[in-house]
Amino acid sequence: MEYKSLRNFVLILITIFGPISTMLGQASPAEEFNLLIGTYTEPGKSEGIYVYKFNGETGEFSYRAEATGIKNPSFLTASKDGKHVYSVSEVGDGKGAVSAFSFDPASGKLDFLNSASSGGNGPCYVSVDDKNKFVFVGNYSGGSLSAVPVNADGSLGSEIQSIQHEGSSILKNQTKPHVHAAVLSPDNSYLYVPDLGTDRINMYTVDLARSAPLTPADPAFVSVKAGNGPRHFTFHPNGKFAYLIQEMTGNVTVFDYKKGKLHPKQSFALPSQGYKGPIDAADIHISPDGKFLYGSLRGDIDEVVIYAINKKGELTYAGRQSTLGKNPRNFAIDPTGNFLLVGNGGSDEIVIFKRNGETGSLTPTGKTIKVGAPVCLKFVPIK
Repeated sequence: MEYKSLRNFVLILITIFGPISTMLGQASPAEEFNLLIGTYTEPGKSEGIYVYKFNGETGEFSYRAEATGIKNPSFLTASKDGKHVYSVSEVGDGKGAVSAFSFDPASGKLDFLNSASSGGNGPCYVSVDDKNKFVFVGNYSGGSLSAVPVNADGSLGSEIQSIQHEGSSILKNQTKPHVHAAVLSPDNSYLYVPDLGTDRINMYTVDLARSAPLTPADPAFVSVKAGNGPRHFTFHPNGKFAYLIQEMTGNVTVFDYKKGKLHPKQSFALPSQGYKGPIDAADIHISPDGKFLYGSLRGDIDEVVIYAINKKGELTYAGRQSTLGKNPRNFAIDPTGNFLLVGNGGSDEIVIFKRNGETGSLTPTGKTIKVGAPVCLKFVPIK
């Protein structure tokens, strides 16, 4: 084929199909996500759950919607298909609840469906299985765990399985159980429940076909050193490792994970060596590529600490970054891995950091979302 004829043929292809780079997958549109924000409404300036649009390429954001009328919708989760959102109502006096919302990812609109009892006081964590059959709620104040059934329309049923934990540990705030998370295994076959009050990770098998889906696993728990205070727990993207952050000491424990069992193999302290003040470690997440672990410290520290993860799942210190605010109870890494967003609940803001994929380091972008008492950040795809 002559040069002019070949050139004309290529121009025709571009006109019909678009630039060749796009045809080959070398260029892509902006990655946009819904950012859902759970908050404390009492006391505070927040009205409820907020939805923002977030661009994973630029870090830009814009307000979309909000859902009001729920007291302290602090921690939340979204169904795998993104069509439903579940939030705790973190209150005591036996009035703890979990609420269901339908969610339109395209518009960001949340519509309240119903609420159900959380089965205990002070619910602080909620998760949902991939098939949207049950939500699992951790009640911090009451020290209990609940499995709440999900109806076909996404609303919540009333036949709740509630499990009361027992025990204590050595510190004054460990005189009784304090369930702090309820994390499903990657295959949804097990549920892992860190208990700050008893220094244990309680473990349950999950059978979604049963009305009471939770049964103690064998073994039923893994203990950590007394006084650590297990808080949040996460799995590596490869499903072979798991990581526990512990509130009282700031220690992170590394586990090998296989067939539901946890085998501890390494522990690191997040606070700087020699630090003697309050620690209050809070949240823990791993970058989407599995190369870096991040943990937040509150107290007088207000930092995110960074560790590199090797092929064996082991950690090596990689740096630390001020959160530029107070009380970083929760943070999230956007699905592209380009940005890390910190919810500084004590300073009513979400601070956006650019993440270096090679070093794991964080750089302030200067962008801040002003929200009253942010507690939980979750990303849901728009499409």
